[in-house]
Amino acid sequence: MVFMTPPGDTPALLIIVSGPAGSGKTTLCDRMLAGIPRIQRIVTATTRPPRPGETDGVDYYFLSVDEFGKRIEAGEFFEWARVHGRLYGCLKAEVREKLSHDIDLILNIDVQGAGTFRRAIEDDPELKDRVVSIFVTPETIDVIRERLEARGQDDSEEIERRLKNAKDEISQWIHYDYCLISRDRENDFISISSIYRAEKLRNRTKTR
Repeated sequence: MVFMTPPGDTPALLIIVSGPAGSGKTTLCDRMLAGIPRIQRIVTATTRPPRPGETDGVDYYFLSVDEFGKRIEAGEFFEWARVHGRLYGCLKAEVREKLSHDIDLILNIDVQGAGTFRRAIEDDPELKDRVVSIFVTPETIDVIRERLEARGQDDSEEIERRLKNAKDEISQWIHYDYCLISRDRENDFISISSIYRAEKLRNRTKTR
């Protein structure tokens, strides 16, 4: 697929992608990063130790618990959360610096984190206008079940837990700019890349 690069004078965007387990959102984000050179992922901060081969500032910003806590108190995160005993967060400086250098960003984040992010930028008109949120979900819960079972990564108890979470997450789609109904990888990529191009061409002198 040949992708035409949008005009260079359009503002850099932050694309937030959310969806339940099995929606294909991670694959979509990876394809956007691989297929559109102008887009980069946001390097998030974490308190977990680096794994073999990981580099600070490239894979994550690896922070101590104390340092992470100080940055929370200083208001340096758009959003942060504790996951499996480790802290993860999106640094404001990381986002602002890359957007200021005309780099489009993509962030794969859960609905709770996306909600926190939206609230954090409510009083920032310039940044708010650059955020595009996309909710990705299959058409039915049964499709999600089929995808989770086909992956073969989780036992039946974990699949049921993920399905329960998926039902709660899907109800949040109304808070996003777009709802992408996932069908297959190729059509999903065409859809999300079309959203990206349309947003790059949108007249931002008008309100939505």
